[in-house]
Amino acid sequence: MVRITEELVRKKSEHNERLISTLEELSLHQEDIERIEHIQNWCRDLKILLLQSNLIARLENLHKLKRLEYLNVAVNNIERIENLESLESLNKLDLTLNFVGELTSIESLIGNYNLRELVLIGNPCVDYPHYRDFVVGTLLQLQTLDCKDILPSERLQAQRLLSQHRAVIVQCQAAQAIERDEQRIRVAEQQAQLAKECAAIEDEDERARAFWNAKSEHCPEIRTEIARQHKLGREKHESQPNPLTQKPKRSPHLFAPCGRPYNINQAKLPFNFQDEAGHYSLLLEVYKHLDTSLIDVDIQTNYVRVTVKGKVFQMAYNEEVKPAESIVQRSQISGHLQIILKKLKANELLVLKKSTHAPNKSGSAAGLKEPCGTVDIGNICPPPDLPDLI
Repeated sequence: MVRITEELVRKKSEHNERLISTLEELSLHQEDIERIEHIQNWCRDLKILLLQSNLIARLENLHKLKRLEYLNVAVNNIERIENLESLESLNKLDLTLNFVGELTSIESLIGNYNLRELVLIGNPCVDYPHYRDFVVGTLLQLQTLDCKDILPSERLQAQRLLSQHRAVIVQCQAAQAIERDEQRIRVAEQQAQLAKECAAIEDEDERARAFWNAKSEHCPEIRTEIARQHKLGREKHESQPNPLTQKPKRSPHLFAPCGRPYNINQAKLPFNFQDEAGHYSLLLEVYKHLDTSLIDVDIQTNYVRVTVKGKVFQMAYNEEVKPAESIVQRSQISGHLQIILKKLKANELLVLKKSTHAPNKSGSAAGLKEPCGTVDIGNICPPPDLPDLI
C-alpha cells in the first residue's frame, strides 16, 4: 500500500519551491495510492487536486479544503460519492471510470452550490434507466454532465419526473448491490484458486504469465491485483539491468604514449583560449546554474584540466606556466570560468627607439660630412713621367 507522505507531497511541489503550506495545485496521479490522508492538514489552500489513476476506494479526509475547485479522482475504485459536502468552492468533479453504483449518493452534492461540472462516464450507474434525468433533476446547480451541456428544457422535464425516476434508480441500484456482493464472493474464490495454481509454479516468469492469461472480471479487487502485479514487474525490471542498454563508460585517454597531454573537451563546452605576452587566458563557458562544487580545476606546468560533473576538459600549452601564481575566477552573472596562467618565461618585447638625429637635406647617410675647401687635383692624378708598376 502506497501512502501519502510529506516527502511525496514535497517532491510533487517543485513548482512551488517545495513549500506545501501555500500549495494551490497538487498532482498525485499514478502513484498506486489506496487512501486519501494528510492532504487537508498540509495543503489547506489547494485549488486543484489530481488523484486519477490510483487505487482509492473511498472519498475521505477532504472536508478542510474549503478552496478546492477541481477534484479529479478518475480511474480509481470509488463505489459511492460521499464526504464532499464541506467543499464549498468545488466547481468540477471528475469520477470517470470508477465503480459508482449507488447513484442516489449524488444527493450529498446538493449543498455544493458552486458545482458546475460532473463527470460519471464509465461507472455502472450510467447504464441505469433515466440516469441523466435523475442527476439533472437532483443537482440543479449543474451546467454540464458528462461533458455535455444541460439545456433548460431538459432540466424542467427532469424536475417534473424526478420522483418517478428516483424510484426506478433505487430499484436498479439495489439489484446492482446484490450483484456486487455476489461478485465479491466469486472474485475471492477465483483469486484463491489462481493463487493456489501459481504457488505450484516454481518459475517466476511462468507465474506472472499464468496470472496475465487468466480470465478476470472488471471490479476493484482485480484492478488492485493488476496494479500489484505491475509493481512487481517494475521492481524486477529495475533490479535486473539490461546489458544492452547499459554500455560501459569509456574512460578518456588524457596523455599520449610519449607523455604529451591531449586536448580534450568531453563536456563539449564553448571556450576561448588566448596566448598573451606574459600569460595564457582560458575562458570556459560553464553552465550558469551549475553548482561550483561540481567543478574541479587542476593546473599543471604544461596543461590545465577542468572536470565538470565528471566530464573532462583539458588544454595543453607550448610554454610552461607557474601553477602557484595562476588565477581561477568564476563570474556570478554568466557563470563562466576564467583561468589566467602566468608563464614561467614571459616573452620579451624588443622596443626600437626612434633616432633623434634628423636626416640631412642632401639625403647623404648619417655620419658623413660635407666636403669643404679646395681640392688639389695633383694629389689625385699621378704625374706623366711615373712609370707603370705593371
